[in-house]
Amino acid sequence: MRLLVLGGTAWLGHRIASTALDRGHQVTALARGESGSPPEGVRLVRADRGTPGAYDEVAEQEWDAVIDVARQPGQVRSALAALSERARHWAFVSSCSVYAAHDTPGADESAALLPALEGDEATLETYGEGKVACERAVIEARGSVGALVARSGLITGPGDHSDRTGYWPLRFAHPATDDGSVLVPDSSLTTQVIDARDLADWLVRCAEDGVTGTMNASGPQLPLAEHLATARQVAGHSGELVPVSQDWLTEQGVEPWSGPRSLPLWLPLPEYAGFMARDTSAAQGAGLTCRPLAESLEDVLAWELQQGPGRPRRAGLAPQEERDLLAAARAAAGAGAGAG
Repeated sequence: MRLLVLGGTAWLGHRIASTALDRGHQVTALARGESGSPPEGVRLVRADRGTPGAYDEVAEQEWDAVIDVARQPGQVRSALAALSERARHWAFVSSCSVYAAHDTPGADESAALLPALEGDEATLETYGEGKVACERAVIEARGSVGALVARSGLITGPGDHSDRTGYWPLRFAHPATDDGSVLVPDSSLTTQVIDARDLADWLVRCAEDGVTGTMNASGPQLPLAEHLATARQVAGHSGELVPVSQDWLTEQGVEPWSGPRSLPLWLPLPEYAGFMARDTSAAQGAGLTCRPLAESLEDVLAWELQQGPGRPRRAGLAPQEERDLLAAARAAAGAGAGAG
């Protein structure tokens, strides 16, 4: 199979390219190359998708499959205009952030979407709207059954520079405190993650088999407490857990999900009860399988340790922030207020 990956040098795109190569396919990656190099054996076409003529070097070839991981609607539209007629199969990696609401566990692909972004460039604040616009462009160009639109959940595994899934095993392996205690959210939230390697494998197999449709692509649903217990197990942590409520975290200025002074994976309830609890039965029916969470977290921990302590963090509590919060939580509990 002749596969073109629009990307192929950053995390997921690199995994897609390497997976396709391992399965015996001829792989070309079109990217600026600023995020790194593609896997050895992959042909790299350097191009900036935001400039005219970006696809000239690949537009005259016939492709068995094109897989696009972009988040900018303008880039998706230009790729479709240049390449769609020469591609047997088209896959676009979207996101479950396209949904308008996240309060209903078990919602499937028919749930209401955000309004599509008007314009060509999305920001972090309009990420979901941008992905909706990308999806719309794919469907308009290929038809409702002419492409695979994979709405990915939170991606984990080695290479997670977002820190959302690597934070917990790393913190359990190296607590911020001398006594090994770790601050954790006391929440009934459900988590749902997918290993980048499993998502890449599924996307390539869908390309091989011509699988199309719009599908939520994520892993099994698991209570946050069980997810943290798995992270703790792979890290070998035996210190104390100090659970605190979402109201207390909000009062202390701790952000949910990501960014500075945050607790990754934690999201407020009830408005995010379904954010990581999507129905993925369609993707499972199309062959999506996921490795055990423990394997993913063990591998992301090994990757985190290889990166060393100097890497800039995009999510989580700094060690001193956590120590201060632990002291505050214990003071509140000692005063009878209760933090949990």
